[in-house]
Amino acid sequence: MKKKILSLVGMTLGLSLSLSACSTTTPATTAVGTKTTTTAGATVPVGEPKDGGTLTVALTASPKNLDPVTYTGTYESQIIQNVGDTLVAYSMDLSKIVPAIASSWTVSSDAKAYTFKLRQDVYFHPGTYQNGRQMKAEDVKYSLERSAQKSAMKRLDMITSVEVVNDFEIIVHLPEPSAVFLTALTNSGNIIVPKEEVEGWGDAFGNHLIGTGPFMMKDFKLDQATTLVRNEKYWAAKPHLDSVVFKVITDMNQNANALRTGEIDFASNLTGESVKLIRDDQSIKLLEMPGLHFAYIYFNMVKGPTADIKVREALIRALDTKELVKGVYQYGEAQPASLPLPPGSWGYDKTLEADVPTYDPAAAKELLAEAGFPNGFKTKLYISNTPARVRMATIVQQYWKMNLNIDVEIMTSEWGTFSEIASKNNADIFAMSWTWYPDPYFFLNKIFHSTAIGSLGNGQGFNDPEVDRLLNEALVITDQAARAKLYSQAVKAIIAKRPGVFYSNENVTWGVSPKVQDLIQRADGSIFLVNEEVNVWIAQ
Repeated sequence: MKKKILSLVGMTLGLSLSLSACSTTTPATTAVGTKTTTTAGATVPVGEPKDGGTLTVALTASPKNLDPVTYTGTYESQIIQNVGDTLVAYSMDLSKIVPAIASSWTVSSDAKAYTFKLRQDVYFHPGTYQNGRQMKAEDVKYSLERSAQKSAMKRLDMITSVEVVNDFEIIVHLPEPSAVFLTALTNSGNIIVPKEEVEGWGDAFGNHLIGTGPFMMKDFKLDQATTLVRNEKYWAAKPHLDSVVFKVITDMNQNANALRTGEIDFASNLTGESVKLIRDDQSIKLLEMPGLHFAYIYFNMVKGPTADIKVREALIRALDTKELVKGVYQYGEAQPASLPLPPGSWGYDKTLEADVPTYDPAAAKELLAEAGFPNGFKTKLYISNTPARVRMATIVQQYWKMNLNIDVEIMTSEWGTFSEIASKNNADIFAMSWTWYPDPYFFLNKIFHSTAIGSLGNGQGFNDPEVDRLLNEALVITDQAARAKLYSQAVKAIIAKRPGVFYSNENVTWGVSPKVQDLIQRADGSIFLVNEEVNVWIAQ
């Protein structure tokens, strides 16, 4: 049956299903001339950086809205985080929280108040409603409280208010201690923005984003490109690059060819044949490292056939995820997964893998019949229009038809439309991926806590009081080992509800021109071009 399914998919996609050798991991930056790089998140600086040039970065999906409180996808955050700054940041190796706009901070004895001292050399980019004025504490209060109230992803739902002490000192008040507050602040949805520009532009602010970051937005053309130019007054460093262009190229092979011809310098989120094309071409570099990432298929927990747990387990048992991963990632771009956490998270508990139902078509048929669907049913699987998702959906469609007689209609759309459908619980089944920080909170709370219902993470309506209790308890203690035990219990309870299929852990896979220097790859896939650790430049 496996061969038949894969053959059908191969015919559909016109792709060979033979596997290439697994990729090697090269978590580093580019090398040219006298500069080399060795380990993840670390470079060996040799030679002198040069100013000038434009870096062209290809994105495989189109950013929809660059307002930090409304963005939902990594494609948007890649731009936002190079235009704006957060109070604190993650170090490039994701090992610790480091100062950014806040130069230092202290925590009250009850852990409910964080006092931040702000840098005094931070200025907004000049815009239509202000002329590049100094950033002060009122701006931080406005930005954080706006995020707490309006964020599409509820990125700061753990704060109650922000108190201004003076122009360069604030206190953030929390209703209860939070082990993830500082980490939440690092997200690009929480960059500091000027009130005049936000309210002056209204709903169009995302098309005219103003921040304090290393690059200023010059223009934003939906589905085409976003152009940024150097901010000469950036507090952390003078950017080496004159400008950056984020260009939308959804076809992976076109990305590879554009790298070869020099049309682009850097391609992110690569999958499929483009990985092999770049790997085999000695004139360009393929950078790969295991990502903090999992891809998944999510069942509607509230309505339709999948509201029944027997149907959900039948769908899981009818799908051979190992073969699915071989078919989707033909060039070693991912590893099979089973849990809703990536192995790179400190909360990952390998022993729970045994709790996940295995491939068993006969048991799947029995479960579906017990649920009242002995002859199958019709359903819709919603995905964004990326090649990896299309390959996945096509294989899944074949498995469920052949094992359960379920007719799956694949509903493909661009990211903005897809995220709107998925977040509003309007999908029978949807599939996407999730990547964030090593802390389990950024996966489990965002996808399985009942307070996240209605956001993109919990668009399927997962609601379990016991899971909520475990996740809440893990938030108010600081001991990481104790938190890990609670998260392990939470994952065990989540799996028992059969909410979906967690099928792959994708690598972070970038194609880069050897001209690009000091580019540091991160496990969360984030692209930072200039900060206190990195300042990308181009060898002329």
